Amino acid sequence: MTKLGSSDLDVFPLCLGGNVFGWTADEAQSFAVLDAYADAGGNFIDTAESYSAWVPGHSGGESETIIGKWLSSRGDGAGMVIATKTGHNRDLRREVILEAAKRSLDRLQRDRIDLYYMHNDDPETPFEESLGAFGELIRDGKVGYVGASNFTAERLAEALDVAEREGLPRIVAVQNEYNLVARDYETDAEPLVASRGVAAVPYYGLASGFLTGKYRPGGAAVDSPRAQAALARLDDHGLAVLEALDDIASAHATTPAAVALAWLLAQPTVVAPIASARSVAQLEELLPFTSLELGADELERLSRAG
Repeated sequence: MTKLGSSDLDVFPLCLGGNVFGWTADEAQSFAVLDAYADAGGNFIDTAESYSAWVPGHSGGESETIIGKWLSSRGDGAGMVIATKTGHNRDLRREVILEAAKRSLDRLQRDRIDLYYMHNDDPETPFEESLGAFGELIRDGKVGYVGASNFTAERLAEALDVAEREGLPRIVAVQNEYNLVARDYETDAEPLVASRGVAAVPYYGLASGFLTGKYRPGGAAVDSPRAQAALARLDDHGLAVLEALDDIASAHATTPAAVALAWLLAQPTVVAPIASARSVAQLEELLPFTSLELGADELERLSRAG
């Protein structure tokens, strides 16, 4: 377990993404994945009120509902750190945050959200108002800590400065896209995150499944709604990354996915990459990274390839 930034939350190195629950994994499949994750020692689950609103007939909250049922059926999942998000539609006004928190708590069947993210930046609402609302929730025991997702370095710095100046809750974790083939984080938010002691919990840790190695030129079709995004990576750059992953995975008798996540965990500021699994078999491809130690030469080769 690792401490999440300046919080008192101790978290497992793999943050289990809940975006597939209620989407590509039904309730029974989701429960099986959650059970296997908990059995492996996992305690950090990420979701959002908007999951899975993109599915026809869904309105959002499906993932939270499944996680809530699982927590309830397992005795509230003692020791589980639950992170969720509000403001997917870039609306972080006070009343919106307070109402969204109530809905999420009801669905999760919990009294407290351990880590509550601003899902997207809302440049129209002052941070004094948004962070003030989070402060009310923390004061009332409904939220533990505040995070920010999809924030630029400039806006993250502004939020941190406002919190410090006004005595409002400080952002303890940032959730932006970061993986071997998407590296903008390194030149944008990473220097600030490092200097201000914020924890990075990157999403798309496996680049929409591309870094699992399932997608190959001329390979068998993969039944996944993310296949199109993954197949777009099959250029010279992507193939070089796959070659490096294959070689290092073979040397360690593990999976390309585990190697890709081990590289990510080794990067400055990263506390726990987010990756999702719609089956126990998929989860088993990821879990070895939590004990995988890559050599400096292997990390350098992956960095160059990526």
